[in-house]
Amino acid sequence: MRIIVQKFGGTSVATAEGREAVVRRVRQALQDGYSVVVVVSAMGREGDPYATDTLIQLAHAATTDLHPREMDLLLSCGEIISSVVMAATLTAAGIPAVALTGGQAGIQTDDHYGSAQILKVDPAPVLSRLREGLVAVVAGFQGVNAAGEVTTLGRGGSDTTAAALGGALRAEVVEIYTDVDGVKTADPRLVAEARTLTVTTYDEIAQMAHYGAKVVHPRAVEIAMQHRVPIRVRSTFSDGPGTLITYSAEAGVMFSEPFSDRLVTAVTHVVGLAQVVVKTGRDWATPRLFRRLANAGISVDLISVSPEQSAFSIPEQRAAQAEIILTELGLVDIQVRHGCAKVTVVGSGMRGRPGVMATVAEALYAAEVPIWQTADSHVTISCLIPAADVQRAVQALHDAFELGRP
Repeated sequence: MRIIVQKFGGTSVATAEGREAVVRRVRQALQDGYSVVVVVSAMGREGDPYATDTLIQLAHAATTDLHPREMDLLLSCGEIISSVVMAATLTAAGIPAVALTGGQAGIQTDDHYGSAQILKVDPAPVLSRLREGLVAVVAGFQGVNAAGEVTTLGRGGSDTTAAALGGALRAEVVEIYTDVDGVKTADPRLVAEARTLTVTTYDEIAQMAHYGAKVVHPRAVEIAMQHRVPIRVRSTFSDGPGTLITYSAEAGVMFSEPFSDRLVTAVTHVVGLAQVVVKTGRDWATPRLFRRLANAGISVDLISVSPEQSAFSIPEQRAAQAEIILTELGLVDIQVRHGCAKVTVVGSGMRGRPGVMATVAEALYAAEVPIWQTADSHVTISCLIPAADVQRAVQALHDAFELGRP
């Protein structure tokens, strides 16, 4: 049995026009000889009746202290509604389909309501529907724990559902349909000439997702990578090939563009950050300050530690709380710089290649963008900069690495 998993986001299933586009995608996959599993998100976005954010607001209108179990039960409804409506739409179009909740599709999770991790996927329930000649329409973003309680998977949960089902069912490919035509070399709202990547690696797309790109959730990419299931990101509303996410060795066979010649793949950005610089000067101060911040649930990034001081970035909205925590530790020389952003160049081709940081620094210097802090890995170089300079910085880096060139 050749299986394809097709995931459709909220904007794809929110309208009759969008659902008809889904029908066309499913029909084409069936004609191509696939058995089809469809994963759907809740309909629409914030403000739409069944969107996840709308359901959260509905609960908070009653109480701000709703138990996590009840909150997950409520939030699972948006995707269930989508699955039923989409299954009915397919059936009415002559494509027999059945709607399944995450639990009915065999998705088993841990007990962490609101951000549950998938522990196991039993493929039997979905396979039995596919053998009956049905399209299985699965509610994304959810599963059940060992006690049979409904759990939700957190942001990006429908992507994660699709990847997990693709791995368990040994699908040939997981297609993620959105309102864009693939993964871009930069945010097209900032860079007019940003182009759609034909192919990229799991590692690159995971890094892009972690560093600000919002096309595919990093958890979904990691699951697909573990199971060696390719992901294709496509637009629901256009017929472009989209972006294939796979291993570089596989991609080199399928595409003529050699990975080894591509130094940088994309430029990403994150706004809403603050920089904290703390004069420590005492052996106990550094480990204790990071432990206290962790206990408060404050995530730190772009970390630079020396015997004299520690510098790092945190979400802007947690800056005041972080300053209080550090003051309570007896640290008095604390500088908080507000209005920061992080720009990152991502590319597996930079591994072991000299000169990448030089190009980054030269490009930002020429664009008159100050660099306040940097961090790097084998496939990324990140710079902390003023948030007001984000567009200029992204454009400069995009130009410096010639990412607009086909």
